[in-house]
Amino acid sequence: MFYYLLKYVLLGPLLRLLFRPRIEGLEHVPASGPAIVAGNHLSFSDHFLMPAVLRRRITFLAKREYFTGPGIKGRLIAAFFRSAGQIPVDRSGKEAGQAAIREGLGVLRKGELLGIYPEGTRSHDGRLYKGKVGVAVMALRAGVPVVPCAMIGTFEAQPPGRVVPRLHPVVIRFGKPLDFSRYAGMEQEKAVLRAVTDEIMYAILSLSEQEYVDQYAAVAKAEQAERAQKERRFPRMPLS
Repeated sequence: MFYYLLKYVLLGPLLRLLFRPRIEGLEHVPASGPAIVAGNHLSFSDHFLMPAVLRRRITFLAKREYFTGPGIKGRLIAAFFRSAGQIPVDRSGKEAGQAAIREGLGVLRKGELLGIYPEGTRSHDGRLYKGKVGVAVMALRAGVPVVPCAMIGTFEAQPPGRVVPRLHPVVIRFGKPLDFSRYAGMEQEKAVLRAVTDEIMYAILSLSEQEYVDQYAAVAKAEQAERAQKERRFPRMPLS
């Protein structure tokens, strides 16, 4: 109930008024039955904008940190995500990944829409990063289509570190559903999972027109943080 209250009364109308998102390809999202919507992830705002424009309820696998944050702000965010029916995901290891897959499959078995960001985390620089294969595992095990989605403009509206979004044109673009039934029963094959995931990421890339990086976003973020730390410890001396 709270999900629909947010969508149609509280948050949804406000987001549409502020961002006036242009929606393209909404007809590609199945009107009924289970499906995965796989999108790029540029901003915290993505969690709210995509559900606001869909005609159906969508459940996202959200990082557990959103449910365990400190202070009043953390409790409010946790309460919001729980009330909206989002599922916390522990991203700390292989077993955690398997738990996330089980949760996602549970959503699909109910005949619902599952939202997932194959990159695994927000892009820190606006580029599209290599996808993790969990989306392929769920698509093949559940035998459901994958609808690629591109969020465009949300990075500029709310880049990492910005709490209050700025007004910026936003486009939400859905692509044609991808059918992977030809790989049925092959979800244990690593090469197949990689091929399916790469096909999904290519479809997202075609919609978003981002620059692609063949590296996991989490690794790129860690490398950037390490470089920044080194620069703080050993600042470059100006040339005389």
